[in-house]
Amino acid sequence: MRTVRSHSIPLVTRAHVRGAGTVARRAWRTTYVRRLVAADALCALVAAAVVVVLGPGGGPLLPAMVVVTPLVWVAAMTLARDYEQRFLWDGAEEFRRVLFASALMVAAVGTVSWGLRLELARSFVVLTVPLACLLTLAQRAGQRWWLHRERAQGRALQTTLLVGHHSSVAALHEQLASEARHGYRVVGCCLPAPGERTFDGLPVLGDLDDVVRVVDFYEVDTVAVLPTPELDGGALRRLGWDLEHTRAELLLAPALTELAGPRVSIRPSCGLPLLHVERPELRGVRRLVKVGFDLACAAVITLLVLPVLLAVAVAVRLSGPGPVLAREERLGRGGRVFGLLSFRTTDVPVADDAAATPLHGGQLTPVGRFLRRHALDQLPQLLNVLRGEMSLVGPRPPRAGDVESSGIDLHRRLLVKPGVTGLWQVSGRSDLSWEDAARIDVRYVENWSLALDLLILGRTLQAGRRAGPPE
Repeated sequence: MRTVRSHSIPLVTRAHVRGAGTVARRAWRTTYVRRLVAADALCALVAAAVVVVLGPGGGPLLPAMVVVTPLVWVAAMTLARDYEQRFLWDGAEEFRRVLFASALMVAAVGTVSWGLRLELARSFVVLTVPLACLLTLAQRAGQRWWLHRERAQGRALQTTLLVGHHSSVAALHEQLASEARHGYRVVGCCLPAPGERTFDGLPVLGDLDDVVRVVDFYEVDTVAVLPTPELDGGALRRLGWDLEHTRAELLLAPALTELAGPRVSIRPSCGLPLLHVERPELRGVRRLVKVGFDLACAAVITLLVLPVLLAVAVAVRLSGPGPVLAREERLGRGGRVFGLLSFRTTDVPVADDAAATPLHGGQLTPVGRFLRRHALDQLPQLLNVLRGEMSLVGPRPPRAGDVESSGIDLHRRLLVKPGVTGLWQVSGRSDLSWEDAARIDVRYVENWSLALDLLILGRTLQAGRRAGPPE
């Protein structure tokens, strides 16, 4: 078996990194996209059939519309570029494009029916498109959940080469290892003037001049380049040109790692493509949308789980003396103090359940142990949302002492309401350090959007994780 022999690349077997090869490793992508197309068409067909059977009104064109709807729906998705691989797998862009395709289809059907004077039932269009959109969003979320499970089991991965200085390579390696659902399997690194055979548990495959040769020899799928003085604009541009002759994708990790999404855009200025960072939108219409979304969803969820709330309240009352609800003081938006509600889970009859932990002499009751295991003790936080003290999604509600001792950056968390769940809850790690959890909170505040909230809520339900702030 051949090996690379270079002044800077150690003797690493080709099979150790290459595996099945780039083409074979990416074969699942085409299958995934084809499955999306078929599932989208099926969702549109089901939506049209349901509306025809159960919907009001009718018309001579309805049977034909049931057949045509899946074709038009897939066409709208294609025009919205929702089958391009760069928008799939991760992030909220895929779901935003589904919503855009829905609006596009309504506009197209309305224009065509008006222009050709077709007798289309308005109820069919008004009901079919929203139902097809909801079904499509649900099935795409399900397929993404399945893909994340496949990646957690070591399938559907892409080999990744890290390029940069030691500290940045180690940080990115740790981040990728903790987020296995993204599918990056780091197989090695290239460091400036490497003097060791391994670093951070990775084989050092070469220096910065060896990147293209390493990618070509090992058939690496992805090259992740981190900020480094040696790779300035010209060198990085040439690296991109050289990688065009391979099958590898080039990823650049910007210095502004905490900023993403709609806040960052590239605009031409002074003849240069400059990266513009917009101010976070925390007021105005977007804030009103978030408040309305929180109140509506919290009200609906409260009504749905009302029998559960009553049953749990009775069980807690019978479990021992003390109030049914525990109240802990936390800081909300703008630093205002509010009482974080939860069902009492300890045998100490106090209102502040946090003061009745085993460290303070309290013990969990059998009922409390069951409630905490299934996150039912956090259900009263829906009342905090209805009272306007919390949001369904947001940063963790901090204690006063936590913020006072955590530095000025973390005061950014107080610009929005704390959440019942949040980005910290679905980060993919159960052992987040205080610094990592705080950094994730600030990232959420900086990049909030309604699409991000929906994505977090969906991942919370999928993972079945415990909501509410960590102890």
